[in-house]
Formats: sequence, C-alpha cells, structure tokens
Amino acid sequence: MTIIYFILILGIIVCIHEFGHFLFAKKAGIYVYEFSIGMGPRLFKWNRKNDETVYSIRLLPIGGFVQMAGEDLDTDEKSEIPKDKMMQNKKWYQRFLTIVAGVMFNFILAIILLFVIALIHGAPYLGTTIGEVGENSPAAVAGLETGDRIIKVGNKKVTNSDMLMLELQVQNGKETTLVVEKKDGKTRKIIMSPKKITVDGKESYQYGFALETKAEKGIIGAVKYAFGKTISLVEQMVHIIGYLFTGKLALSSLAGPVGIFQVVGETAKTGILNMIYLIAFMSINVGFLNLLPIPAFDGGRLLFLIIEKIKRSPVSPKLENAIHSIGFILLMILMVVITYNDILRLFH
Repeated sequence: MTIIYFILILGIIVCIHEFGHFLFAKKAGIYVYEFSIGMGPRLFKWNRKNDETVYSIRLLPIGGFVQMAGEDLDTDEKSEIPKDKMMQNKKWYQRFLTIVAGVMFNFILAIILLFVIALIHGAPYLGTTIGEVGENSPAAVAGLETGDRIIKVGNKKVTNSDMLMLELQVQNGKETTLVVEKKDGKTRKIIMSPKKITVDGKESYQYGFALETKAEKGIIGAVKYAFGKTISLVEQMVHIIGYLFTGKLALSSLAGPVGIFQVVGETAKTGILNMIYLIAFMSINVGFLNLLPIPAFDGGRLLFLIIEKIKRSPVSPKLENAIHSIGFILLMILMVVITYNDILRLFH
C-alpha cells in the first residue's frame, strides 16, 4: 500500500505541476507535442479532434511531462511547425506565465488541500504561544510558563511554529536563548539547555514544552490557515536553503525518494487528513524548489527570461540548453548523494 500511496502522491503533484505548464502553453498558442501521465515507455496514446497534442500514459507512474515546441532544438529544426507556435517566439509575458504556471498550480493545490483540512478539522494554531510546560523539564527549570509567546530564538525572530521548530533544530542541542513575551506584555530572556534523549535508537533534544493546540472553526479560519500555513512553510524552506549553505544544516538532513517513501509509509498509518497534509506539504516543496534559479528547474528558465529582459535580447538557445543540461547532470549527482544518505538511514 505504501508503494501505491507513494505513486499516487507523486503522480498527483507532478501532474498538477505539468498541467499548469500545459494549460498556459495552450492559452499562449504554443504548439504542444505531448502531454504525458507517467514516464518511460508509452503504454497507449490518443488525440482529440482539432488538437495537435498527443495525450499519453506511460509505464512508470512517477509524474509526467509536457513537451512544447521550442524546448528541444533538434526536434524543432526537423519539424514543420510554424515559427509563431514556437515558445521562444511568443511574447515575453506569455513565456513567463507558461514557465511559472507549474509552480502556481502546486501552490494552488496546497492551498486548496490545507483549506479542506481546516474546514473539516478546524484551523490549527500557527503561532508560538506556549500551551504546556512539562514538570521539571528544561523549559520549566529555565522559567518558561504557559501563555508565554516565543518571539526570538537567539537573534532570529520567529512568528510561526514552523520557523520556531526550525530554529530550535539548528541549535543542535546547544544552550539556547529564547526571548519571550509574558502575559503582561513584558519581554524576558530565558536561557535553557535541552535534554538529550534516545528513542528507538535515534537521538534528539527535548525542551519540554508544547505550543497551544487550539483550532478555529469556519470558512474564514480555514482560508486564513491555508494561506498562512503556505507562507510559513515557504519561509521555513527559504531559511533551510540558507542553513544548508552556511553549514547549520547538513546535506544528510534532506530526504530523497527513499526518505520520502518512508515518510509516506509512516504518514499512511496516521489517517487520511495527515496524508492530505503530506500532499500539500510536498506540493509546496515541489513548487518552491522549482522556483530556485537553478538550471533545469523552472526557476533557471525564469532567470534566463529575466536576463533577456535586462539585456533586451534573447540568450542563445544553444547556450541555454547546454547550461540546463549541465545543471540536470549536477542535480542527478546530488540526488544520488541524497538517496545514498536515505539508504544509510534506512539500514541504520
């Protein structure tokens, strides 16, 4: 069942992303060779009346792709497609929207799913107010109290629970200074040293407090949660990228396909709402990663469009394709390293 869940989740997220590209490409009048669900050898295909696009289902159910005229120089040079249907000959804003549409659809999917969760279960609290302090815990010993609101971890301001959890994680067990706002509105510095614990052979650090768990019912609360959670997760991801570069987070903290497979399996045991949340979280992940200005990602293609706008002339398609190819190879190497770390964790 974990394999089925994994395939469905990955398929939904990637297909939604590619459908965004497809929809805006069609709107812009770009010739689309193929819209595929799945990768690898083609199982079957069909065409719609008065539509040049081949719709296909392929063997490996791990996403999909959209092949547009103007992306592959070799294919385009041999084709008889009118030049005005090539992507590179469309207006700048049409190309921009076609490229960014995949990311937009990922974020829209996440917002809709988070809205549904909040509508069913209530909108979870996203703030940093303490709801419970464990007896004799590091938090209690340091003077943290129920009702305190954490506003800083070290020198970093935290406005939501996602950023709070990340900032505590990068402390890596060191003595931590929290700036808290008390119930009377006054701020106070609290210094605490987390307790090292081992559960199922895995070491972690325990501070001994929990955040408030109140939930807001209704449509307005659900809308606020859907957008608020999406923004807080994107903010967290921005900081994660920064911490990877500065060394505060190790590359081994990232998860590849094997790690995600494990997470899917564990989440499946906890119920449908958590599975829906996982799809939303991964969809935001895919959208965010694709926005990064890295060759072979949508963000890399957007970067070339911005360069074109600045220099007022297009970048050589051959040069751009070569850079994307090199970027893709480097990404595959990175994926191998991350997958290797996933496998090590699995056997450990």
